Amino acid sequence: MHIGVPRETKVMEYRVGMVPDTVTSLVRSGHEIWVEQGAGVGSGFCDEDFERAGARIASREEVWSEPDLVVKVKEPVTDEVALMRSGQVLFTYLHLAANRDLTTCLCDADVIALAYETIQNPDGSFPVLAPMSEVAGRLATQIGVGLLQKDRGGKGILLGGVPGVARGRVAVIGAGTVGINAARVAHALGAEVDIFDIDLKRLTYLYDIFHGELSTLYADTASIERSVSQADLVVGAVYVNGRRAPTLVTEDMVSRMTPGSVIVDVAVDQGGCVETIRPTTHADPTYLVHDVIHYGVANMPGAVPQTSTRALANTTLPFIQQIASEGVEAAVCGSPSLGLGANVWCGSLVHEGVADSLGMGVGALPNGR
Repeated sequence: MHIGVPRETKVMEYRVGMVPDTVTSLVRSGHEIWVEQGAGVGSGFCDEDFERAGARIASREEVWSEPDLVVKVKEPVTDEVALMRSGQVLFTYLHLAANRDLTTCLCDADVIALAYETIQNPDGSFPVLAPMSEVAGRLATQIGVGLLQKDRGGKGILLGGVPGVARGRVAVIGAGTVGINAARVAHALGAEVDIFDIDLKRLTYLYDIFHGELSTLYADTASIERSVSQADLVVGAVYVNGRRAPTLVTEDMVSRMTPGSVIVDVAVDQGGCVETIRPTTHADPTYLVHDVIHYGVANMPGAVPQTSTRALANTTLPFIQQIASEGVEAAVCGSPSLGLGANVWCGSLVHEGVADSLGMGVGALPNGR
């Protein structure tokens, strides 16, 4: 199969869809890889690294229009979709539940779009979403710590405190992969941590692994409101497969936070679980609402590309190999996990969660699912 790897165009997005080792594996399996010039520079890979691995360095137009499969990191922009031809396969993070315009654009382009974030194993895990969720969760607390500094506009506290001074408080909304990683960093820094979820088994698990040293709380409105009003840092960490994130932190709750507090909503690319959040960029990451600092960067792992690119490549390679060796229809129909990754299929929206979130009709995959 002919596979293209474009350069990312999102503001300050330094990741790339493949690393040279991935290229080597695919080339040895008989596939042809074209990588856009300069695509890997932000992640520490020069064009020569990809050429040595067996790739051809190509232009932007070539890597989008010529290959059978396009592999990237973040959702495409409209002019990139315009370069694609009918029947091509796009494999990337899409987050369509909060993006009707891109959904319509992909349907109109008559392409097949597979989303990393909706691939789901039978055990309920999200294998391609997980590594970026780990990175984003850890970054959320790390970024929040910096924004709490007075010189950054925050209230001027150290989350872990010092002897004789109270520790800071962190509220983590969601106990999935993002939430547990955010809580882990906050706990390690010595903060008082509340973590919320509606899955009592998950909360029991977290209580055990943290030896009861953080508060595991059921995510009812009153409990969230109480914790958020006292928190120095709130981390939004909600993900529902393919669907728009539910609003769990209202503007009224935000208004009750003390000035200089910080909100980092990792769920922003699914619409956000904080009512006052909106997408921002690494170039202009924050804004104020009710004197509370809001951080809404939708591609947080792009800030640490040498870590996140490698982590992502480790999880996408088996799926790329499956698509390339079997063809997309056979791969999707033969793998329930990959089948759940199908969001758009030749003009139709085929993911129920995305369709429900956008209020659009849902079609069926070739096998009728």
